[in-house]
Amino acid sequence: MADRLRVAMVAASPEILGGQHVQAAALAGALRDEGLDVTLIPINPAFPPGLRPVRRWRYARTVLNQMLYLPSLIRLRRADVVHVFSAAYWSFLLGPAPAIAAARLLGRRVILNYHSGEAEHHLARWGSLVHPWLRLADEIVVPSAYLQEIFARHGYRARVIRNVVATPRFRYRDRMPLRPRLLSTRNLESHYRVDNTLRAFALLRDRCPEATLTVAGYGREETRLRDLADALGPSGVRFVGRVEPGEVPALYDGSDIFVNSSVIDNQPLSILEAFASGLPVVSTGTGDIRAMVRDGAIGRLVPPDEPEAMARAVAALLEHPRRALEMARRARREIEEYAWPKVRREWAAVYAGAPS
Repeated sequence: MADRLRVAMVAASPEILGGQHVQAAALAGALRDEGLDVTLIPINPAFPPGLRPVRRWRYARTVLNQMLYLPSLIRLRRADVVHVFSAAYWSFLLGPAPAIAAARLLGRRVILNYHSGEAEHHLARWGSLVHPWLRLADEIVVPSAYLQEIFARHGYRARVIRNVVATPRFRYRDRMPLRPRLLSTRNLESHYRVDNTLRAFALLRDRCPEATLTVAGYGREETRLRDLADALGPSGVRFVGRVEPGEVPALYDGSDIFVNSSVIDNQPLSILEAFASGLPVVSTGTGDIRAMVRDGAIGRLVPPDEPEAMARAVAALLEHPRRALEMARRARREIEEYAWPKVRREWAAVYAGAPS
């Protein structure tokens, strides 16, 4: 890559745990190792100590956040390239849109790195609130062919560059014997349908009383999900709450099977991390997951909103551990396609403005 190219990365800070921050941090670290000058500009700046209680009040929190965030965009003037991470809906308008506008006013090259599995509804229904900003980007980059096809249907050319997984952070090991220690690492929001994961686990416990489920993550559904777990009655469910990125590898290392019930998704890092750690994966086939988790080859796919199917798929893995091991080993080999050496050249071309 060009020596000392200056990149401003606009993304969520660690305060908002999720794939966007993890991806931005991984990419920024890799680029710095290449010698690039990378500045991270958070869409959610830290509040001054005396104003931190404002975070408890929704609308006041948003106003104060924007009062701190918008002036911080003056830092884009030091950049050659502005790399903007993007989700959908109001998050798009409050974070990426101002960064795109500021970068264009400053005459900087703008890369919009769009990750949301809600892209179809966002692009179709938000009209004038989203399309003018998309047209201002010099390049749109998405992590999957699934999102590329959605953007194409709306008249945009998007380049596919897979998410980066820092594979050395995760210790791969064969799960032999394969134990019924299940793991969910999706945040506790409605579209991840952790409630279906809990229902599937309750059904699995009828067959496998020694099974356990670790639920990592936080969100608006936490109280409801804890109440549901109590109502379903199976012991063995453990909610561990928010897990910081540095602690995530140990969470995978202590588990044997990864489960995911999402109904809106794209290319979740949690599944890629499970692959890197050697966990067989059972998931719904939402978004790009169907391409990632090819059923029977590197994981098992189940229909959405059918916890009975998830319970049966997990039970089948436990009954055929050799087959589960073969899938996990194939998944571990394929995860190298998401490692930095594989995507480095593609990002270099984007930053240089080379055609896709």
